Amino acid sequence: MFHLSAPTSGTFFLALLLGGLGVAAKLHYIPALVPYAFWLVCAGLVVLLLGNLLKSL
Repeated sequence: MFHLSAPTSGTFFLALLLGGLGVAAKLHYIPALVPYAFWLVCAGLVVLLLGNLLKSL
């Protein structure tokens, strides 16, 4: 059905950075990003999903 591939290291670290920023914001370590915490984690998951689905990303 889906032909998955491993994401490149850059894509993986971008997803990890976005997810980590979202978690840090939710825990109030970065007060300016608190309203966007959920969306940062969602963006990280979307980047990781696209990195798995698209071979060149």
